[in-house]
Parts: sequence; C-alpha cells; structure tokens
Amino acid sequence: MTVREQSGAGGSGAPRAERGLPPQSPEEQARAICLRLLTGSPRTRQQLADALAKRDIPEEVSQQVLSRFEEVGLIDDAAFAGAWVESRHHSRGLARRALARELRTKGVHATLVEEALEQLDPEQEERTARELVDRKLRVTRGLERDKRIRRLAGMLARKGYGEGVALRVVRRALAEEGEDTEDLGGPEYRAF
Repeated sequence: MTVREQSGAGGSGAPRAERGLPPQSPEEQARAICLRLLTGSPRTRQQLADALAKRDIPEEVSQQVLSRFEEVGLIDDAAFAGAWVESRHHSRGLARRALARELRTKGVHATLVEEALEQLDPEQEERTARELVDRKLRVTRGLERDKRIRRLAGMLARKGYGEGVALRVVRRALAEEGEDTEDLGGPEYRAF
C-alpha cells in the first residue's frame, strides 16, 4: 500500500472501481496524461503523442485530444521552440546547430525550428562562443598552444559552433593572451 493509499486523501491511489468511479474513457485518460505532463514543463505535440502511444491510447483519440490542446493554447510548438532556443543558448551556450538538433529530437517541425533559430543573430552567437572560451582559457593555461587550441575549439564544436567561428574566437582569445596565432587556421586545424 502506497503512502497516498494509506493517507486516504481525496486523490486516493486506489483503482477507480474500488472508489466507486466508472473507468476512465480513452479521452479522459489522454487528457489526464497530457495535463500531468504539461504541469511539469512545456512539451511539444510530438512528445505528448509519444507519451500517449506508450500508454496505449488509440491514435485517433490521441490526435483529437492533442488538437484540442493546441486549439486552447496548452500545446504551442512555436512558443516551445522559441523558449528552448532562448534558454539553452543563454544557459548552456549552445549554437544554432546543437539547438536545431535538440528541437528536432523533440519533434518540432523544421519550419518552426528555423523560425526559432532566427532570434539568434551571428554576433550574439559569436559573443557567447567567446564567453565560453574565456571561461575555459583559465583551465588550459600552461598547456602547449596546439593542445589548448584543440581543447577550446573542440569544446565549441561539441556545443554546435562551426569551424570558422570556433577558430576565429579561439585565435582572438589566444592572441589577446599574447600567444602567437599567425599560423592558426592551417590544414592541421580543420579537424574540428
């Protein structure tokens, strides 16, 4: 017996039949599942559809409930994508490529992904890359220059920054520290 069942609270964990309630219809089950998931955090339509499929909610019921949730504004993939880009870029320093990959895995349509990514301008992306490099510079001091370059550019690559941006930002940061960066950008640095 769970704590909820022992407590006798109004939302008892006992089955509906034991509480004198009729079984839930698939529509009621789908709505309850979606509302519970949306209470925790925003979700995309695809994430909710996947959750309903896992719980064996019939496809037509799932689509009907999800469409209704979209109509009333409880599901908004465009708003989700915009908030995701804003949050993940500022909190984790992710670049367009990484953000697009994350949104696609959450089932956001490609058009909405592109619209959300438009809020990131190249200058902001480069400033964020520089902030990431500045934080990592301290940790790499004392290492040989090529090792520092690989670590710094590799860190940016893992966050979705392109080779050109990564090398430009790393070169500038190292030059400001007094490192010789004249030969930076040759073929040996194209493996990022």
